[in-house]
Amino acid sequence: MPWRHSLPQIGTFAVSTLLAACALPPMSVAPPAYAQIAPTGKLRAVINLGNPVLAARDGATGDPRGVSVDLSRELARRLGVPLELSTVDTAAQSVEALKSGTRDVGFVAIDPVRGADLDYTAAYVQIEGAYLVPEGSPIKQNADVDRQAVRVVVGAGSAYDLYLTRELKHAQIVRVSRSPAVVDTMLAQHLDVAAGVKQQLEADAKRIGGVRLLEGRFMVINQAMALPKGRPAAADYLAAFVEDVKASGFVAAALTRHGVERAVVAPAAKP
Repeated sequence: MPWRHSLPQIGTFAVSTLLAACALPPMSVAPPAYAQIAPTGKLRAVINLGNPVLAARDGATGDPRGVSVDLSRELARRLGVPLELSTVDTAAQSVEALKSGTRDVGFVAIDPVRGADLDYTAAYVQIEGAYLVPEGSPIKQNADVDRQAVRVVVGAGSAYDLYLTRELKHAQIVRVSRSPAVVDTMLAQHLDVAAGVKQQLEADAKRIGGVRLLEGRFMVINQAMALPKGRPAAADYLAAFVEDVKASGFVAAALTRHGVERAVVAPAAKP
């Protein structure tokens, strides 16, 4: 199914003023890193609204809010440049925006397929991928999913789509354009399983009823910051930035501030 927006039509929320200082001190920026991470003189960040753990629209203002927005603002503050936020509905659109060079940083799950075009930091947050089924389904546990004639709905290009494409040997994958639509699609088309971020599936279960989550998880999703390949000085700076905001408590505070439950700050990267 086609994306709801093509990249040239990405909805954009631009922040054109220098950001006010906050508690964490700036990190020194060498000229090569500065030129690579903000080549236009501003930080152009892409925000995926399709993952509720990372970002959503503020109910009062309509502006994007969430841990990925907070990290974008903090990075722009440390660089001393204006911030421009572009919002998209899927992780795949975030990847395309970075690959095209129209965005400088983004927030996506680490996956070897994406690694061909992007450079990642270590993870800053870890979340879980889970399965949801209709209440009367004979599927009782995660191991029951990968069987002949089982149809699993995923968001096209999502981390769990890429993972399940490699891992499922018997079940059929059905892709929809937006991850938040997987449960509604499963029910409307009488499919068998919806796969997604556990928090999104839990919210859908409360909204719809008549469905249940399978116990446990089928994968850990490591959420990282990413930038286009070929910017080594920027990649080094961004890697150090992520380690600093994890160690300082900035990421943990952002998760708490935005009411994100059952997502954990990723451990420090190994040297």
